[in-house]
Amino acid sequence: MVPFLMVSALSVTVTAGARAYDSNWQIGTPIATYWSGPALKDAMALQYKAGGFNLVWCEEKELATAQKHGLRTMLQSSLLTPETLDDPAKTALLDDQIERVKKSPAMYAYFLRDEPSASDFPGLGKLVAHLRAKDPAHLAYINLFPTYANNQQLGVAGDLTTAYKGYLDQFISIVKPSLLSYDHYSFQSKGDGDQYFLNLAMIRQAAIDAGIPFLNIVQACSFDPSRRKPNADELRFLSTTSLAYGAQGLSYFVYYYGPYQTKFGDKAGMMMTMPGAKTTVLYDAAKQQLPEFVAFATQLAPLKSIGAYHVGKIPVGGQALPPSSAFTVADALGKPHDFAIGLFGTGGSTTATFVANLDYNNTVAAVVTGPGPVDVFDATTGKWSEASSGSVTATLPPGGGMLVRVHPQ
Repeated sequence: MVPFLMVSALSVTVTAGARAYDSNWQIGTPIATYWSGPALKDAMALQYKAGGFNLVWCEEKELATAQKHGLRTMLQSSLLTPETLDDPAKTALLDDQIERVKKSPAMYAYFLRDEPSASDFPGLGKLVAHLRAKDPAHLAYINLFPTYANNQQLGVAGDLTTAYKGYLDQFISIVKPSLLSYDHYSFQSKGDGDQYFLNLAMIRQAAIDAGIPFLNIVQACSFDPSRRKPNADELRFLSTTSLAYGAQGLSYFVYYYGPYQTKFGDKAGMMMTMPGAKTTVLYDAAKQQLPEFVAFATQLAPLKSIGAYHVGKIPVGGQALPPSSAFTVADALGKPHDFAIGLFGTGGSTTATFVANLDYNNTVAAVVTGPGPVDVFDATTGKWSEASSGSVTATLPPGGGMLVRVHPQ
């Protein structure tokens, strides 16, 4: 993950267990992970697990530690590059490694590349196909550029949306991934970027069209003067908006990255942890929010993402909630307020909605109304409660969200 400066410049299911091509990999429990962290020793494994992370990065020698602590792993190896397949000796070494690691109960994914250009897709496609042939049960993971990458970085031509759609289309058609992953960092030193929902919408649609789930890598640090450090409410906003758009995975950038420590010094909370694995307020926020993300996403996993809409101000890339929507949301006091509202269902009918409070500075009392009697989900207890009528009013914290469904008959 190499961040760069911001430059200026929408429905098939996204479900757990979605299958693609000849892979039998399944996402299983929704992904809660991070980018770049300390080596997987026992103490770090305990810290990752306590923080709500269920997918950790490791080398082959660390698989046993992950298994000991009940963690899934993203394997890093110098052999996991397209160039390996050009050398028969290295290919044999890779195949031997695959045979060893695929037997580990902790094995979940192979890490291949971060932010490739379209020119890299043919080689990555061959590597993905090779891994899938040798080990179809595990994910070949690649993370993509955000919308604000320039055409040279993307390796495609056209205006912003044309170029990015072409980038996604080529990636899916050539590489044939089992999961879409991308990063987008919109919290600037002054205000927010205007492409966050555009990127989220384009990734959602591409994932839906391909019949695969998607993961959102979100900003959890300040890595240059143009970006601010998010607070807990802003992290919650990133989680709930991802859920409203149907994400089945969330990753924080960054857990710990040594060069940032060298660059910024001992700013408290710059990353999830600081030297010596001392946790920060960002870690504390993730510890609370990640289990809630996983609980919500687990409930949404069997459902079809029917639409992702907005009430109030419509951001770039967003769509207004249709008047015919089975679910609606409003401020309980009748005041103007901005919400994201995801509609989900089965068999062509809308049976649930996830609503996100887009104000990460203020609490709101939100009224969600459904087509009949409704239930509301408590992510802390993992239980549904029946509302007394066809609507439910809940106090949403800054950036908070709620999941409501039609009461089962």
